[in-house]
Amino acid sequence: MLEIGQVVAGPTAGLIFSDLGFRVIKIENPNGGDISRKLTGSSSGTFEYYNRGKESIALDFRTDTGKKILEGLIKNADIIVENLGPRSMDKIINQDRIKQLNPKIIYLSIKGYMCGPYENRKSLDFPIEIESGIAYMTGLKNKPMRIGSSAIDMATAMMGVMLVLDKLRRHESGVIKIGLFETAMFLVGQHIVTYQKEKRELMPLNEENFAWGIYDFFMSSDNKKIFIAISTDTQWGDFCRAFNIPPRDEYRSNIQRYNQRDKLIPEIQKILISYNLNDIILRLNKFNISYGILNRPWDLLKNEHALMHMVNAEYNGTDFIMPYVPGTRNNKKNIENLGCSSLKILRELGYTAEEIKNFIDSGVIK
Repeated sequence: MLEIGQVVAGPTAGLIFSDLGFRVIKIENPNGGDISRKLTGSSSGTFEYYNRGKESIALDFRTDTGKKILEGLIKNADIIVENLGPRSMDKIINQDRIKQLNPKIIYLSIKGYMCGPYENRKSLDFPIEIESGIAYMTGLKNKPMRIGSSAIDMATAMMGVMLVLDKLRRHESGVIKIGLFETAMFLVGQHIVTYQKEKRELMPLNEENFAWGIYDFFMSSDNKKIFIAISTDTQWGDFCRAFNIPPRDEYRSNIQRYNQRDKLIPEIQKILISYNLNDIILRLNKFNISYGILNRPWDLLKNEHALMHMVNAEYNGTDFIMPYVPGTRNNKKNIENLGCSSLKILRELGYTAEEIKNFIDSGVIK
């Protein structure tokens, strides 16, 4: 599989294919490679996370020689994934030429928008969250907010991989184009339908209080936050037994609890504040009641369950622990420096040592 892209959406697709057992060759610009290699601050781990288990070839395919090498790679590939800007790939090599070189190849093109009036617009994750309504539903009144991960980029890549696998299952080839906007629209679809059903504008989710009476954060005696979710009347009865709360008719149904949240939530908080976090968890587990402990992402590095679903990877002499694609095999796959596999890949394409040296000297590869 060939990956021509950078930052999140394209590399996510490549990462998924890698964890599924595909050989992934990441084609990068010799002058710096994927721009995520140089990201700093709160985004500094982007490259390491999304590029585990790939082979890097640093190739300048803007040159005639580089384009010839690219065509050789295409001839030997099953899949191409790219997330360059609109029309950018056509300037390098168009779809007709790709099909001519390899009629059996599947070409996944990830863009901001699919076919339509917006198809030539360039976009990114957050602008798509804003335009699709996700930022509105995530935030507060008059304060739209970004999701705390590149969820739209990643979800779009997942959709794309799903469609590629479907073509493989059907023994088909051809082009698949998928957009961030259309993926975001799919994710927010329930709110589009609810608006039509309710015939009213919806509040952001964090203002609407969701649909359950007990669906909120509570503080323990040791100053820890835990989110408790009670979605049925049976669970409410179990919760009352767990914490010795006398049953009251006014809270018997979820609609009653929901309509009296302003009174009920403080009452429950007064009860739970006398228990430490471990006591609360033991009681909730006994009655199989849903909850979540408030964590930061890095807290998962100390979480016994989370660590069972992470993999070790090394990059530039530093060891990292990171999640792998759920359901795939937990195999250690390192992250390559720019162009680390260039020589090996060119040898596989049949180039001689002298030809490869000339490529290096001329800057076609690194």
